[in-house]
Amino acid sequence: MMRKVLLVVVFLFSLVNVFSQELKATVSVNYQQVANGNPQLFKNLETQVKEFLNTTKWTTKEYTDVEKIECNFFINVTSYGSNVFEATLQVQSSRPVLNSTLVTPILNINDKNFTFRFIEFETMIYDQNSFNSNLVSVLAFYSNMIIGMDMDSFALNGGSKYLEVASNIVNLAQSSGYKGWSQSEGNNNNRYFLISDMLSTTFAPFRKTLYEYHRQGLDIMSDDVKKGKENIANSIEILAEIQKTRPNSLLVRTFFDAKGDELVSIFSGGPQTNNTKLLETLNRISPLNSQKWNKIR
Repeated sequence: MMRKVLLVVVFLFSLVNVFSQELKATVSVNYQQVANGNPQLFKNLETQVKEFLNTTKWTTKEYTDVEKIECNFFINVTSYGSNVFEATLQVQSSRPVLNSTLVTPILNINDKNFTFRFIEFETMIYDQNSFNSNLVSVLAFYSNMIIGMDMDSFALNGGSKYLEVASNIVNLAQSSGYKGWSQSEGNNNNRYFLISDMLSTTFAPFRKTLYEYHRQGLDIMSDDVKKGKENIANSIEILAEIQKTRPNSLLVRTFFDAKGDELVSIFSGGPQTNNTKLLETLNRISPLNSQKWNKIR
């Protein structure tokens, strides 16, 4: 009888390791700008944020260890007092390229409006239906953005469910008084506009580009490098459709913040393709990266 119990325990333990949460997040907290900061406080912040991201169940799906989404959260604290932190947040995520050892960046964004309260050892609880903490809401927002965009890269509009969750987080947070959640903050570069644009039909080419670039481009390069490169170039033409109605849009800037260096790498070696049209398009929709595009031959 005891042997059977032990076998059941071992089996259940193995399931926990095989099927687990969706994110494989690393967290780094920089507090060099804070005078007289207690290093242990910031270390505990780092630890608790990492545990929250990696132990919260964000979806109803089961992820194996190899399916977990690799992501990074860099918190740069600029001031601290009375349990209130002023900071910026850099969020990055990536996914593997099919039949290769390479990973490709999906999201790389810098959130400059990250103010939050944090009390050591206070439990961080995520409630999808209410706003309780700006720290939790911001982390939950980007977790769902990461998952939604990751799914979009594997199937056309595949991440809609989780992008809708991110949108709901924005709606709940708008009356909180914290920056980054509102349409009326005088710029179009915050969480509100990020998710609003993601779900808008005006910006549908962005999500189609995510799919075409990754699934029809990078993922087939192990079988046909030239065809993969051609499909990636075609996906940039799809992205360029946004320029006609919304030049210099947040989503297009976000795309090239993640993909600029990778595009240069892809089109600077391997089987040659006609890059004339690609370069014209890149310089038109992302002129700030013109020095990078000059490296493409």
